[in-house]
Amino acid sequence: MTERFDRRLFLSRSAAAAGLVALGTSGGGLLASCSTSSSGGLSALERRGISHARPKPGGSLVFGTDAEEEGFDPASDTFDEAGIMYARTVFDPLAIVAADGSIRPYLAQSIVPNADYSSWTITMRPNLLFHDGTPCDARAVVGSFEHFLAGEFGLLVKPVKKVTPTGPLTVEVTLDQTWVPFPAYLAGGIGGQMAWIVAPAMIKNPNGADHPIGTGPFVFKEWVVNDHFIATRNPHYWRPGMPYLDSIEYRPIPSAESRVESLRAGTIDIMHTATPQSIVQFRDDYAYEYVDDVHGVVGEPDMNFIMLNMESPPLNDPRVRQAMAMAINRDEVSRIVDIGVNPPSNGPFVPGTPYYVDPGYPAYDPAKARALVAAVEHDTGKPVEVVVGSTPPASTVRSAEFLQNQLQAVGIKITLQQFEQAQLINNALFGKGFHAYLWRQFAAVDPDLNYPFWSPTEVTSFVSVNMARNTDPRVQAALEQGRTSSTTEGRIAAYQEVSKLFAQDIPYLWTDRAVWAVVARPSVQNFNGPTTPSGAPAYGMIVGTVWPTQIWMS
Repeated sequence: MTERFDRRLFLSRSAAAAGLVALGTSGGGLLASCSTSSSGGLSALERRGISHARPKPGGSLVFGTDAEEEGFDPASDTFDEAGIMYARTVFDPLAIVAADGSIRPYLAQSIVPNADYSSWTITMRPNLLFHDGTPCDARAVVGSFEHFLAGEFGLLVKPVKKVTPTGPLTVEVTLDQTWVPFPAYLAGGIGGQMAWIVAPAMIKNPNGADHPIGTGPFVFKEWVVNDHFIATRNPHYWRPGMPYLDSIEYRPIPSAESRVESLRAGTIDIMHTATPQSIVQFRDDYAYEYVDDVHGVVGEPDMNFIMLNMESPPLNDPRVRQAMAMAINRDEVSRIVDIGVNPPSNGPFVPGTPYYVDPGYPAYDPAKARALVAAVEHDTGKPVEVVVGSTPPASTVRSAEFLQNQLQAVGIKITLQQFEQAQLINNALFGKGFHAYLWRQFAAVDPDLNYPFWSPTEVTSFVSVNMARNTDPRVQAALEQGRTSSTTEGRIAAYQEVSKLFAQDIPYLWTDRAVWAVVARPSVQNFNGPTTPSGAPAYGMIVGTVWPTQIWMS
């Protein structure tokens, strides 16, 4: 529904983490059933980008991304979906998300807490080398962590008190509180940039952000901004026989339509998209490999919503927020605006995930919404007027106009305004002229990664990373329970409570969730079949990202 927000720009202004990525079974879900097609000849498994055939070494891959990056330093350059792909190419994360959604060691050999989860010991694998031949040992990990903590996004991991080498390959991370989901920050998803271990030489280089050095499967070769990024096979990679490709190239193609045209023309081999119009072109076209994340989600996908400033009149009146929630027909938003691709939502989590519960979010009820608006006008002697902001692209403006019609139908006067993305983000962070904005956010590998955006402790008089400015102390208590509970049941209960409280407080007007898909030509093998270092299945496509390590070309 909404235009994709530039997370690198957003986070450079907020100095915090980005949202929550969907988890699920290896390979993600499918909008269409899988079967052998006479036109494309792809089996069900092959169409999902999974191959159990013997990999064929060699070849090059061209990946069409939806955006370009500003640089490749995890301490200062925010990695969104495209950024994670770059990072997985030249760096390795300390951990990986397994097929069951659990966090498992990757570059690290083990990640172990003390009794009360206030300290974590990370043991590295032996004989790891960066691309420049220097060892990736405990001291290098400490240096990478300290570099991250001193950077713009150190606030992401506020509980980290100190990082100490305790042996040649062991590191102790000391926290100022119990922090059970800390390993999720080491898996390298959205908001998990501390995970990427960078070489000492890259940290020392003033231009290191443009010349990444990691332990990853590919070695940086060339970057031409807004044109291409090329990396070549790491001949000394620590996973035997991997990677299979000789080289990989990323081409930023912001236009969804142009990305589709490039794939069909064969100028790129694979692409990702969250544009419904692109998804419907490929979900039933068995000449292409295709996977999406509409099913099998156990975390939270990208969510589409209207973010409300709860401090700004008239939105500081809960009756106005309730009326707006009741005025929006989420089924129509899904069906008409997002052409039936994006399922409607009523909270921060979706059915089928462990965190989902029916939160009691207000149902569509325009008659009751009109009564609430009338009551507010009677009590205040003023009409209810709300300014709804969005970015300028035509598709986003059409979404805003659709929602404007539904809100005005219950008596709320809606004025639409368009802002360039940088200004929109600044307005939300600083509260300047901010009533209600069309927004998309919250995808990450664990709900705790949204702590900065949901915590009342992040609401200040100057700048608020919790941009909705919800100060409900019950939300803070639930977030702390989610952060400190050592049982799965306790964490699930905590985030279900967060969802219920959001349904009462209404900081967000939920509409539908975003669906991501990855589409590839048949020659691209195993883009969705990663494994952990032990050989166990790892999670495949997550919010438009895959692992390049085990891709090969037929």
